[in-house]
Amino acid sequence: MAIARLDESTDLGIEKPKGGKGRLLIIIAVVAVLLLAAGGGAAWYFLGRDDGAAAVAGAKGKKGKAAAEAASKAEAVQAPPIYHPLDPPFVANLPPGGKAKMLQAAVRIQTRDPSLVTFLQQNDPMVRHHLLSLLGAQDAAGLLTRPGREQLQADVQKTLAKLVQDNGGEGTVEAVYFTQFVLQ
Repeated sequence: MAIARLDESTDLGIEKPKGGKGRLLIIIAVVAVLLLAAGGGAAWYFLGRDDGAAAVAGAKGKKGKAAAEAASKAEAVQAPPIYHPLDPPFVANLPPGGKAKMLQAAVRIQTRDPSLVTFLQQNDPMVRHHLLSLLGAQDAAGLLTRPGREQLQADVQKTLAKLVQDNGGEGTVEAVYFTQFVLQ
């Protein structure tokens, strides 16, 4: 028993190895994180380049003005869509004889050209006049069906395109959306 106490109480400075495997795991984890960061950086460098800007610069340098215009048109197509509301909603009396007497429709126009939005804002009375005339001439029975409403959307788009073209506006109306459509 005295020997056991002597072994416990005497510290000879000999230490047992601590955490040899723990240090190895930490080193492996740090190396793995560094490799993943390097791979991510390389992927960002090689795959994340702005090819559109390079195409425009290459087109200007090599093929001249026509290629630069084509590249700028391609950029315009890539612009995010703008949804312009024609506020307030349209309220039109429908022709007599149908089930519904009145139409209320909120209209939004989709375009990618801000100059078209400016044109619509500046010419709002003219645009509203033509669209109210178009909406007031509709047959209530036709507007109760999906094909009838889709035809009305196409007619509104054609009317707007004609107004823009006839009055020197720029841009195209890509789509017309009814965000509210009520027949009474």
